[in-house]
Amino acid sequence: MPSLSNLYLFAYNSVQAITWAVCLSLSLSSVLSPKGLNGAYASAGDLIYLCQMVAFLEVVHGAIGLVPSGVVFPLMQWAGRANCIYLLRQTHEVQELPAVLITFVAWSISEVIRYPNYALNCIGSCPPWLTYLRYTAFLVLYPPGMGGETWLMYQALPFMKKYSFSYYNFLMVLLFCYPFLCVKVYLHMVKQRRSKLGKQDKKKKR
Repeated sequence: MPSLSNLYLFAYNSVQAITWAVCLSLSLSSVLSPKGLNGAYASAGDLIYLCQMVAFLEVVHGAIGLVPSGVVFPLMQWAGRANCIYLLRQTHEVQELPAVLITFVAWSISEVIRYPNYALNCIGSCPPWLTYLRYTAFLVLYPPGMGGETWLMYQALPFMKKYSFSYYNFLMVLLFCYPFLCVKVYLHMVKQRRSKLGKQDKKKKR
């Protein structure tokens, strides 16, 4: 029988999986709205904001040893998205850019894969194909997701200068560092892929 911590993690990841599936549906259905490619934030922005704020729990999970992910990379990933969501909520001028749709869809698809994988692993019944998909889909999804985040930050710069000059300066520094941070996270995921899929291959050989 799964431990209480595994049952909690199963419940948390299951709820996130379902909610992100709704986010994906709302983001894609926005294309059919009067705003078309520019309506993703109006359709899914508030729910994605909620999901992302709740996701800070994953940093806490790593910090207290509930999961083996540690703190650094979960925090980097969470902070990157949280910053992007904050900019969207503060600068209405960039909410209707097509880059929002690209970013939201990339985020949502990755989470619709990631959270079920985590949830099923908690109860020891994750199929190998889902593990493979979890550690392969990011190769395609991360570039548009990270590219969308970067583009939205760049587009928000002139508006943030009006609202908060100190945050504008922070954003300038972040934009300079962001490509390097994205590459670091991407390479970390590639390393994880080799490790996880390597273990899966060994199990098959046995």
